[in-house]
Amino acid sequence: MRTAIYPGSFDPFTNGHLDIVERASRLFDRVVVAVASSEAKHPLFSISERVALVKETVRGLKNVEADSFDCLLVDYVRKQSAQAVVRGLRAVSDFEFEFQLALMNRSLNDSFETIFMMPKDTYTFLSSRIVKEIAHLGGDVSAFVPAHVRTALAAKWAKK
Repeated sequence: MRTAIYPGSFDPFTNGHLDIVERASRLFDRVVVAVASSEAKHPLFSISERVALVKETVRGLKNVEADSFDCLLVDYVRKQSAQAVVRGLRAVSDFEFEFQLALMNRSLNDSFETIFMMPKDTYTFLSSRIVKEIAHLGGDVSAFVPAHVRTALAAKWAKK
């Protein structure tokens, strides 16, 4: 079984993330969307909330699951017996950072490959950070995130 890990903080999960997951699910037998704890980034949503949002988003994709991790990615990949890590690239600046991470991961564990995927051009400008900012300022994010994520964002900002 060919397994790919799609790691990220997913705070929140966007339509760009979903695009990558859908396409990866056609290439691999099993795709694990692995939500990183990312406490250093001060996430808006807790790790359990982020995992729940991802699970709800991917529930129709039979070979995709959501999980969380708080260890080195290379250790999580080994634990899941994965052959690949999938990373999304929106721009050249993403490539520089992701390339560096991929090389570091390879130096720590060369038993898996890093696969770079570009989202549809309609999502190349999209980032979780921008979506949070728009939602925080009362803007409409319905074109950028699944409906349940939009609802969760509105509820989160209503509490603050």
